[in-house]
Amino acid sequence: MALQAAILNMYNGIPNQGMRCIRELLDQYRQEIRWDEFDVRQKCEVPDYSDYDIYISSGGPGNPLEGDGKWDKAYYELLDQIWAHNQDPEQRRKKYVFFICHSFQMACHHFGLAEISRRKSASFGVLPVHKTELGKHDPLLLGLPDPFHVVESRDWQVIQPRLEVFEEHGAHIVSLEKIRDHVSFERAIMAVRFSFEVFGTQFHPEADAEGMLQHFSQPEKRLQVVENYGETKYQQMIDGLKDKDKISLTHRTIIPNFLRFAIKQLEKTG
Repeated sequence: MALQAAILNMYNGIPNQGMRCIRELLDQYRQEIRWDEFDVRQKCEVPDYSDYDIYISSGGPGNPLEGDGKWDKAYYELLDQIWAHNQDPEQRRKKYVFFICHSFQMACHHFGLAEISRRKSASFGVLPVHKTELGKHDPLLLGLPDPFHVVESRDWQVIQPRLEVFEEHGAHIVSLEKIRDHVSFERAIMAVRFSFEVFGTQFHPEADAEGMLQHFSQPEKRLQVVENYGETKYQQMIDGLKDKDKISLTHRTIIPNFLRFAIKQLEKTG
Protein backbone atom coordinates (compact mmCIF):
# COMPACT_ATOMS: atom_id res chain seq x y z
CA MET A 1 0.00 0.00 0.00
CA ALA A 2 1.40 3.37 -1.07
CA LEU A 3 2.31 6.03 1.46
CA GLN A 4 0.17 9.17 1.49
CA ALA A 5 1.74 12.63 1.09
CA ALA A 6 0.18 16.08 1.37
CA ILE A 7 1.58 19.13 -0.40
CA LEU A 8 0.62 22.27 1.53
CA ASN A 9 0.48 25.06 -1.07
CA MET A 10 1.31 28.35 0.67
CA TYR A 11 1.59 30.55 -2.43
CA ASN A 12 -1.84 32.22 -2.01
CA GLY A 13 -2.63 31.88 -5.70
CA ILE A 14 0.60 33.57 -6.86
CA PRO A 15 2.15 31.92 -9.98
CA ASN A 16 5.45 30.27 -9.09
CA GLN A 17 7.97 27.57 -9.98
CA GLY A 18 8.06 26.02 -6.51
CA MET A 19 4.87 23.99 -6.74
CA ARG A 20 5.86 22.50 -10.09
CA CYS A 21 9.20 21.42 -8.61
CA ILE A 22 7.60 19.85 -5.53
CA ARG A 23 5.08 17.91 -7.64
CA GLU A 24 7.82 16.66 -9.96
CA LEU A 25 10.00 15.54 -7.05
CA LEU A 26 7.15 13.57 -5.50
CA ASP A 27 6.28 12.06 -8.89
CA GLN A 28 9.74 10.49 -8.94
CA TYR A 29 8.52 8.31 -6.06
CA ARG A 30 5.12 7.44 -7.52
CA GLN A 31 5.74 3.74 -6.86
CA GLU A 32 5.91 4.40 -3.11
CA ILE A 33 3.96 7.63 -2.61
CA ARG A 34 0.58 9.02 -3.64
CA TRP A 35 0.03 12.71 -3.03
CA ASP A 36 -2.73 15.30 -2.72
CA GLU A 37 -2.40 19.08 -2.77
CA PHE A 38 -4.07 21.57 -0.42
CA ASP A 39 -4.43 25.30 -1.15
CA VAL A 40 -3.90 26.50 2.40
CA ARG A 41 -3.85 30.29 2.15
CA GLN A 42 -6.20 30.94 -0.77
CA LYS A 43 -8.89 28.35 0.02
CA CYS A 44 -8.15 27.50 3.67
CA GLU A 45 -7.67 23.86 2.71
CA VAL A 46 -5.93 21.92 5.49
CA PRO A 47 -5.84 18.10 5.59
CA ASP A 48 -6.76 15.91 8.50
CA TYR A 49 -3.39 15.20 10.09
CA SER A 50 -4.23 11.50 10.51
CA ASP A 51 -4.72 10.92 6.77
CA TYR A 52 -1.14 11.49 5.61
CA ASP A 53 2.30 10.11 6.34
CA ILE A 54 4.42 12.83 4.69
CA TYR A 55 3.92 16.59 4.43
CA ILE A 56 5.77 19.11 2.27
CA SER A 57 4.84 22.71 3.06
CA SER A 58 5.85 25.18 0.36
CA GLY A 59 7.30 28.65 0.18
CA GLY A 60 5.12 31.65 -0.48
CA PRO A 61 4.89 35.43 -0.62
CA GLY A 62 4.34 38.00 2.08
CA ASN A 63 4.79 38.42 5.80
CA PRO A 64 5.10 35.04 7.59
CA LEU A 65 3.76 36.63 10.79
CA GLU A 66 0.43 37.59 9.22
CA GLY A 67 -2.68 35.55 8.41
CA ASP A 68 -6.41 36.08 8.22
CA GLY A 69 -7.18 34.32 11.49
CA LYS A 70 -8.63 31.33 9.63
CA TRP A 71 -6.12 29.61 7.36
CA ASP A 72 -3.20 30.40 9.65
CA LYS A 73 -5.07 29.11 12.70
CA ALA A 74 -5.95 25.89 10.87
CA TYR A 75 -2.36 25.52 9.65
CA TYR A 76 -0.88 25.94 13.13
CA GLU A 77 -3.40 23.48 14.54
CA LEU A 78 -2.22 20.96 11.96
CA LEU A 79 1.40 21.49 13.03
CA ASP A 80 0.46 21.01 16.69
CA GLN A 81 -1.45 17.81 15.89
CA ILE A 82 1.47 16.38 13.94
CA TRP A 83 3.93 17.35 16.67
CA ALA A 84 1.75 15.81 19.41
CA HIS A 85 1.35 12.64 17.35
CA ASN A 86 5.10 12.31 16.91
CA GLN A 87 5.77 12.94 20.61
CA ASP A 88 3.34 10.20 21.68
CA PRO A 89 5.44 7.13 22.56
CA GLU A 90 2.48 4.87 21.75
CA GLN A 91 2.45 6.08 18.13
CA ARG A 92 5.01 3.90 16.37
CA ARG A 93 4.16 5.25 12.93
CA LYS A 94 5.37 8.83 12.86
CA LYS A 95 4.63 11.65 10.40
CA TYR A 96 7.37 13.34 8.38
CA VAL A 97 7.36 17.04 7.52
CA PHE A 98 9.48 19.32 5.33
CA PHE A 99 9.07 23.13 5.58
CA ILE A 100 10.26 25.44 2.77
CA CYS A 101 11.00 29.18 3.10
CA HIS A 102 7.68 30.88 4.09
CA SER A 103 6.53 27.71 5.86
CA PHE A 104 9.91 27.43 7.58
CA GLN A 105 9.58 30.99 8.89
CA MET A 106 6.06 30.27 10.14
CA ALA A 107 7.14 27.05 11.84
CA CYS A 108 10.11 28.70 13.57
CA HIS A 109 7.77 31.44 14.81
CA HIS A 110 5.06 29.02 15.93
CA PHE A 111 7.44 26.82 17.91
CA GLY A 112 9.19 29.87 19.38
CA LEU A 113 12.61 28.88 18.09
CA ALA A 114 13.82 32.29 16.91
CA GLU A 115 12.94 35.83 15.88
CA ILE A 116 11.44 36.54 12.45
CA SER A 117 12.33 39.92 10.98
CA ARG A 118 12.27 41.76 7.68
CA ARG A 119 15.63 41.95 5.91
CA LYS A 120 17.25 45.28 5.14
CA SER A 121 17.19 44.18 1.49
CA ALA A 122 15.82 41.11 -0.25
CA SER A 123 18.01 38.01 -0.59
CA PHE A 124 17.64 36.72 -4.13
CA GLY A 125 19.61 34.46 -6.44
CA VAL A 126 21.98 31.51 -6.24
CA LEU A 127 23.93 31.85 -2.99
CA PRO A 128 26.24 29.76 -0.78
CA VAL A 129 25.15 28.56 2.65
CA HIS A 130 27.24 26.82 5.29
CA LYS A 131 26.69 23.67 7.33
CA THR A 132 27.02 23.78 11.10
CA GLU A 133 28.96 20.99 12.83
CA LEU A 134 25.69 19.10 13.34
CA GLY A 135 24.68 19.85 9.76
CA LYS A 136 27.79 18.09 8.49
CA HIS A 137 26.33 14.84 9.82
CA ASP A 138 22.64 15.40 9.05
CA PRO A 139 21.32 12.70 6.71
CA LEU A 140 19.45 15.21 4.53
CA LEU A 141 22.60 17.22 3.78
CA LEU A 142 24.86 14.24 3.07
CA GLY A 143 26.30 14.46 -0.42
CA LEU A 144 26.54 18.25 -0.40
CA PRO A 145 29.80 20.21 -0.09
CA ASP A 146 30.35 22.89 2.55
CA PRO A 147 29.37 25.47 1.59
CA PHE A 148 26.67 24.34 -0.83
CA HIS A 149 24.58 26.53 -3.13
CA VAL A 150 20.87 27.25 -2.90
CA VAL A 151 18.15 29.32 -4.54
CA GLU A 152 17.00 32.17 -2.32
CA SER A 153 14.04 34.52 -2.73
CA ARG A 154 13.06 36.15 0.56
CA ASP A 155 12.40 39.46 2.24
CA TRP A 156 12.26 37.93 5.73
CA GLN A 157 14.73 36.03 7.88
CA VAL A 158 15.00 33.77 10.91
CA ILE A 159 17.56 35.11 13.41
CA GLN A 160 18.41 35.23 17.12
CA PRO A 161 17.77 31.58 18.01
CA ARG A 162 16.35 30.86 21.47
CA LEU A 163 18.75 28.10 22.36
CA GLU A 164 16.79 27.00 25.42
CA VAL A 165 13.75 26.38 23.20
CA PHE A 166 15.89 24.49 20.70
CA GLU A 167 17.11 22.28 23.53
CA GLU A 168 13.60 21.77 24.88
CA HIS A 169 12.35 20.65 21.45
CA GLY A 170 15.45 18.61 20.64
CA ALA A 171 15.97 20.85 17.60
CA HIS A 172 19.26 21.79 15.94
CA ILE A 173 20.50 24.46 13.54
CA VAL A 174 22.12 22.65 10.61
CA SER A 175 22.84 25.49 8.17
CA LEU A 176 23.63 29.22 8.34
CA GLU A 177 23.66 32.11 5.88
CA LYS A 178 26.80 32.86 3.89
CA ILE A 179 29.64 34.55 5.78
CA ARG A 180 29.62 38.30 5.07
CA ASP A 181 32.76 39.87 6.52
CA HIS A 182 31.95 43.31 5.11
CA VAL A 183 28.69 43.78 7.07
CA SER A 184 27.78 43.54 10.75
CA PHE A 185 24.38 41.88 10.25
CA GLU A 186 23.66 38.64 12.07
CA ARG A 187 23.79 35.53 9.90
CA ALA A 188 20.33 34.11 9.33
CA ILE A 189 19.40 30.51 10.15
CA MET A 190 19.08 28.61 6.87
CA ALA A 191 18.03 25.11 7.95
CA VAL A 192 16.74 23.46 11.12
CA ARG A 193 16.33 19.87 12.19
CA PHE A 194 13.14 20.37 14.25
CA SER A 195 13.05 16.71 15.28
CA PHE A 196 13.91 13.26 13.95
CA GLU A 197 10.88 13.50 11.65
CA VAL A 198 10.67 17.24 10.89
CA PHE A 199 13.08 19.37 8.85
CA GLY A 200 12.96 22.81 7.28
CA THR A 201 14.97 25.19 5.10
CA GLN A 202 14.93 28.96 4.62
CA PHE A 203 15.97 28.43 1.00
CA HIS A 204 14.32 26.54 -1.88
CA PRO A 205 15.81 23.02 -2.14
CA GLU A 206 13.05 22.04 -4.57
CA ALA A 207 14.33 24.48 -7.22
CA ASP A 208 15.53 22.74 -10.39
CA ALA A 209 18.21 24.48 -12.42
CA GLU A 210 16.89 23.55 -15.86
CA GLY A 211 13.32 24.66 -15.22
CA MET A 212 14.39 27.87 -13.53
CA LEU A 213 16.84 28.64 -16.32
CA GLN A 214 14.04 28.36 -18.88
CA HIS A 215 11.74 30.43 -16.67
CA PHE A 216 14.15 33.30 -16.05
CA SER A 217 15.39 33.33 -19.63
CA GLN A 218 11.97 34.55 -20.76
CA PRO A 219 12.29 38.25 -21.70
CA GLU A 220 9.58 39.44 -19.29
CA LYS A 221 11.05 37.47 -16.38
CA ARG A 222 14.56 38.70 -17.15
CA LEU A 223 13.30 42.29 -17.21
CA GLN A 224 11.48 41.80 -13.90
CA VAL A 225 14.62 40.51 -12.15
CA VAL A 226 16.86 43.20 -13.65
CA GLU A 227 14.45 45.95 -12.60
CA ASN A 228 14.23 44.60 -9.04
CA TYR A 229 17.78 43.39 -8.42
CA GLY A 230 20.02 44.66 -11.24
CA GLU A 231 21.83 43.14 -14.22
CA THR A 232 24.75 41.83 -12.15
CA LYS A 233 22.48 39.86 -9.80
CA TYR A 234 20.57 38.46 -12.77
CA GLN A 235 23.74 37.25 -14.51
CA GLN A 236 25.10 35.74 -11.29
CA MET A 237 21.87 33.79 -10.89
CA ILE A 238 21.98 32.52 -14.49
CA ASP A 239 25.61 31.44 -14.11
CA GLY A 240 24.76 29.66 -10.85
CA LEU A 241 21.88 27.80 -12.49
CA LYS A 242 24.15 26.61 -15.31
CA ASP A 243 26.75 25.20 -12.90
CA LYS A 244 25.95 21.49 -12.41
CA ASP A 245 27.72 21.46 -9.04
CA LYS A 246 25.40 24.09 -7.56
CA ILE A 247 21.59 24.09 -7.79
CA SER A 248 21.30 20.84 -9.72
CA LEU A 249 23.18 19.06 -6.93
CA THR A 250 21.07 20.63 -4.16
CA HIS A 251 17.88 19.75 -6.07
CA ARG A 252 18.98 16.13 -6.41
CA THR A 253 20.00 15.85 -2.76
CA ILE A 254 17.93 17.43 0.00
CA ILE A 255 14.28 16.65 -0.74
CA PRO A 256 15.10 13.24 -2.30
CA ASN A 257 17.10 12.45 0.87
CA PHE A 258 14.06 13.51 2.93
CA LEU A 259 11.68 11.35 0.92
CA ARG A 260 13.95 8.31 1.00
CA PHE A 261 14.48 8.79 4.74
CA ALA A 262 10.71 9.04 5.37
CA ILE A 263 9.94 6.03 3.16
CA LYS A 264 12.56 3.92 4.93
CA GLN A 265 11.32 4.85 8.41
CA LEU A 266 7.65 4.34 7.51
CA GLU A 267 8.33 0.95 5.92
CA LYS A 268 9.82 -0.18 9.25
CA THR A 269 6.45 0.40 10.94
CA GLY A 270 4.41 -1.35 8.26
